[in-house]
Amino acid sequence: MQHITVLKEEAVTGLNLKRDSQVVDCTFGGGGHSKAILHCLEPKGKLLAIDLDPEAFEKSGLMDQRLTVKVDNFRNIATLVEASNMKPDAIIADLGWRSEQFEEGGKGFSFKVEEPLLMTFGNPDQHVFTAHDVVNAWDEENLADIIYHYGEERAARKIAQAIVQSRQQESIETSAQLANIVDGAVGRFYRRSRIHPATKTFQAIRIAVNDELGSLETLLKDGFLSLATGGRMVIISFHSLEDRLVKNTFRDLKNQKLARLINKKPITPTPEEVIINPRSRSAKLRILEKI
Repeated sequence: MQHITVLKEEAVTGLNLKRDSQVVDCTFGGGGHSKAILHCLEPKGKLLAIDLDPEAFEKSGLMDQRLTVKVDNFRNIATLVEASNMKPDAIIADLGWRSEQFEEGGKGFSFKVEEPLLMTFGNPDQHVFTAHDVVNAWDEENLADIIYHYGEERAARKIAQAIVQSRQQESIETSAQLANIVDGAVGRFYRRSRIHPATKTFQAIRIAVNDELGSLETLLKDGFLSLATGGRMVIISFHSLEDRLVKNTFRDLKNQKLARLINKKPITPTPEEVIINPRSRSAKLRILEKI
């Protein structure tokens, strides 16, 4: 499935760009937001695009003298901005995924295909642990905790128990193998659900492997500090853990009289967008302006 950029017009409009703006796209992905941003900028404008996946830049084919690309984690935004000699007046992060990463990534992100259990952004060798380590080495209590807290899965303990019992028979090597274990443990609870029984478990393990919430927290803090006065930060989140962190951080900055909320309630996709791109249905866009 070809990737479709979510809330593209709403996000770029929310950045309140000027022709000479200095912008950071923290999640280049398919390049949709970056292309729309460049369309708004004159030659004096500047765009720093960040992504942990080098293939994102290679596949986009986007080349522009105003564009600087960095293969890195957006949690390093302070260092990357300084190295690029920028004072951003607009920062955007789309916390979703390129469709190709799920379907063609080869790292076990999707429970629909048979792939090695890695779930790492970027190079697996640079991670402390992979999904394979989590499901084959972590004790049952720790497994249950991350599935419950990061996946918001009520049947976490039952799933953790099933994983431990299964690995005692043989090592869990692939995404399909893990999905079948989870389905066997709790599939009956999901018969009337729109989501696969393994969805929340895969989300939880992926978040743990990549320290996603820690990275987002750092981005929100350091990104805001690097932002010019009057600059805006636009964040698109896709699950409640992310959105809660963004919402609370933005609220705290507002209460400290350091920023103002542009939209008190999150902007969500129109029914028309959801029909065209069903994966957009959970997206929430929040905008903050530094004062």
